[in-house]
Amino acid sequence: MRVILGLWIFTLSLVGFSQQTESVDFKHVSADISIEPRERMVFGRAAYDFTILKSVDSIFLDAQNMKFSEVVLNGNEVEYSNDSKKIWIKYSFKPSRENRLEFSFKVHPKKALYFVESDDYTQIWTQGQGKYTSNWLPSLDDTNDKIEFDLTVAAPEGFEVIANGELLERNDGRYDFDMKHPMSSYLVALVIGKYDKKTEYSKSGIPLELYYYPEDSLKVEPTYRYSKRMFDFLENEIGFGYPWQVYKQVPVHDFLYSGMENTSCTIFADSYMVDAVGFNDKNYVNVNAHELAHQWFGDLVTAKSGEHHWLQEGFATYYALLAERDIFGKNYYYWRLYEYAQELKDQDRQGQGTSLLNPKSSSLTFYKRGCWVLHALKEKVGEKAFKEAVKAYLEKFQFKSVETSDFISEVEKSSGTDLKPFVDLWIMGESFPYDEAHELLLKSKFIQEYEMVDCEADNSKCSYYLDSYISDEAKIKIIQQKPTLITSETFKNSLKVRQVLAQVLTTIPENLKADYEGLLVDASYYTKETALYNLWVNFPENRAVYLDETAGIDGLSYNVKLLWLALALNTENYKQEEKEQIYNQLVHFTSPNYGFEVRMNAFQYLLMMQGCNEECLENLEQAQSHHNWRMSKFAKEQLERLNKKN
Repeated sequence: MRVILGLWIFTLSLVGFSQQTESVDFKHVSADISIEPRERMVFGRAAYDFTILKSVDSIFLDAQNMKFSEVVLNGNEVEYSNDSKKIWIKYSFKPSRENRLEFSFKVHPKKALYFVESDDYTQIWTQGQGKYTSNWLPSLDDTNDKIEFDLTVAAPEGFEVIANGELLERNDGRYDFDMKHPMSSYLVALVIGKYDKKTEYSKSGIPLELYYYPEDSLKVEPTYRYSKRMFDFLENEIGFGYPWQVYKQVPVHDFLYSGMENTSCTIFADSYMVDAVGFNDKNYVNVNAHELAHQWFGDLVTAKSGEHHWLQEGFATYYALLAERDIFGKNYYYWRLYEYAQELKDQDRQGQGTSLLNPKSSSLTFYKRGCWVLHALKEKVGEKAFKEAVKAYLEKFQFKSVETSDFISEVEKSSGTDLKPFVDLWIMGESFPYDEAHELLLKSKFIQEYEMVDCEADNSKCSYYLDSYISDEAKIKIIQQKPTLITSETFKNSLKVRQVLAQVLTTIPENLKADYEGLLVDASYYTKETALYNLWVNFPENRAVYLDETAGIDGLSYNVKLLWLALALNTENYKQEEKEQIYNQLVHFTSPNYGFEVRMNAFQYLLMMQGCNEECLENLEQAQSHHNWRMSKFAKEQLERLNKKN
């Protein structure tokens, strides 16, 4: 019997999988979930409403390493099997509209739902794309299966629950969420933690819920700056109203990526929570706009396969850039396109260029070449035809899956243009059409000016240009090409230019010392960090002065603080009685209480100083199993180096 059952499961895994979308249409999931942080377990009772499209002898849901009980089909117990990857329901199904499958489940998720804990906080959050929601909630990994998810979640006392859709009710630690439309399973989101929120409303009346940690109230405005403006802009620019009931943005600790566009509920890395100074160094604006654009391009319409991934990432990159153009201006827009073109050109030079429809293409290709395709396409067919096509595309394929030809067909209809030559060049070709892109860039006088200023080709006017009213980008180009032209006047330029001055002048001339010291009070944590280090190296006699001046500055992800601690430890006769305390502070930054970027920075300082003590080493060993691949990879590499030295 066991052999026969095993053969049945094996046969289904080969045959049933490919046929399920033709036979079954899962419509709705209602899941009641409770989470036990101490055991790192998920418990749930779920009901799945589905339609049988044609006769079939089994159906399945993806379910990784789960245990099931009380499995009921249309009110009756039903035979099922569990192969640790799927739950299979064995039944003679006939075409029918209303069916319901119910069961209880429990699971210890290995990925996709993460328990992030330290002495200072506890968070639980999900990441479905690339990790599969089926690791914590039975669902369908195939992105072409779109289901309406309504979650009820029980949370420990004192914690907030945030998930997709509108919060209907909150009672005794239970949160009831409602979605109105279907989505791919990878877009299911759940966050549990300690949060406050600020709510704004778009012009169209959509609630915009901006979440933050209670201690980060002063970071709310800089972090979420322009959020409402970008939302209103994109609704108008896209020409298709925001398709969900609410839009939430939630920072989480040690997130796997910059952000993730879960339907109606973007999750993003809390390292983007910045104060007013940090905004000048690393802000959330682009990620904010990118994930918001995905609510249409990715969530509303979803690529059928990896071959068409650019329909999500290229569109999100392009519309984010349009939103930024509305805020920062046309020169910013063209500068970003220029940078993208240079990156794509370099990729081709390295022999790594691929067709936009190659599912193994790089992120650079999917995101930035995809963005360029849309810019070039709009230039070709005109703004009116382009916008009409985008609107028609979204209306026709809303809540469905798409491929590239679906979009191109709409553009051909609206413009009356045969786009085959365009598609062959911009989409199918392995090389990025740099010459054609460059021609489009030269429509911008800003780009013309930037290319005209070239000190390597003609040095005669560069000193004049540096003191003129040319763009910051052109001045930065001069500074990088000819740092000998830097004078006291150069330090009177914009913050952006001064950031580059700090980096370029690693050897500081005596006549520029006072000007360079002024960088320590610039409104940029990156500038403060670079200036502190270079001044400390160049003028040993003033080290204590520089350290006193920057004491108490944390910076962006503690960048200034960590450098300060390292330099203080290496400065003779500076705070001798506090050296042990300073050292212990630096070691403490390697603990799980801090974000992985902070920890990696602290580890690097200690390892460079050969000061990684027992506590530091324990934290490094613990970091090998960190859920964020950057942290775990870093820890493994550093331990391997230490072992080789020993």
